[in-house]
Amino acid sequence: MTNQPHKPQHADAIEQKKATAPKLRGCRYVPRWIGGVLCYIAFGLGGRLCSLTILPILQLWPAKPNLRVARVQRLVSGMFRASVAMLSFAGVITVNTKNIETLQQAKGQIVIANHPILVDVVILISLMPNAGCIVKQGLWRNPFIRGVLASAGYIPNRGANWLLDDCLQVLQTDTNLIIFPEGTRTLTGNIVNPFARGAANIALRTQTDILPVVLRTDVAGLTKQQAWYQIPRQTINMSVEIGTSMSYLLYDVKQGNEAKMARQLTRDLQQFYLDTLKQPIKSH
Repeated sequence: MTNQPHKPQHADAIEQKKATAPKLRGCRYVPRWIGGVLCYIAFGLGGRLCSLTILPILQLWPAKPNLRVARVQRLVSGMFRASVAMLSFAGVITVNTKNIETLQQAKGQIVIANHPILVDVVILISLMPNAGCIVKQGLWRNPFIRGVLASAGYIPNRGANWLLDDCLQVLQTDTNLIIFPEGTRTLTGNIVNPFARGAANIALRTQTDILPVVLRTDVAGLTKQQAWYQIPRQTINMSVEIGTSMSYLLYDVKQGNEAKMARQLTRDLQQFYLDTLKQPIKSH
């Protein structure tokens, strides 16, 4: 994996939007705020409605368990595409992609990404028909999305040994596993937060390649320091840049003990993101 920055598709359009997108004030901001909040409400109610209607049908439809999970994953991806479309219509965010075919064709890889805004995972899953992720235990108690999480084969963040077994089982079904090495959204003022070793440990112990995705945003919004209802006054233009898959074999434990290799891989991944995100988006 090289440290060369990727030029996003439609980068010239992004630059133009950065210069022209207005920062809404006063009454002009009210429709944006209402639209953004309604998107979140629709997302929650849609998940609950699917749990009670479509998901039971997909689960009962005759097929092997892996095929049933794959059906739900495609449904969730479609639901998330609809959510991103609503957010775009409301003027909250626009999404531009680079080398998206690489992401859509990936199978059984660990997809890592930096984490600048609240809806990063929604955007990534909307672009992938076969995505899973590790979910906080608390969300499994949420009645609005619990059914979706379980049916899509998502992984609860429980004990380390169970987590590793769950990850291996999911990856072996050709599902891609999304992990944010920062652990939480990037703090304002940071390029990235310090990376945890979780992604590296899972990659090495399950012998799985890593596909890096770089998320760039042009204005601050939906950050860790803001509440979900603080809808940005200026449209967030995000570019999704797909990097080159990185083989776990480059960090074969034969070169050193497993913990040492995980630390080295984590440092290299963090440096890749630091180097890439420091580069400006250039127009064609």
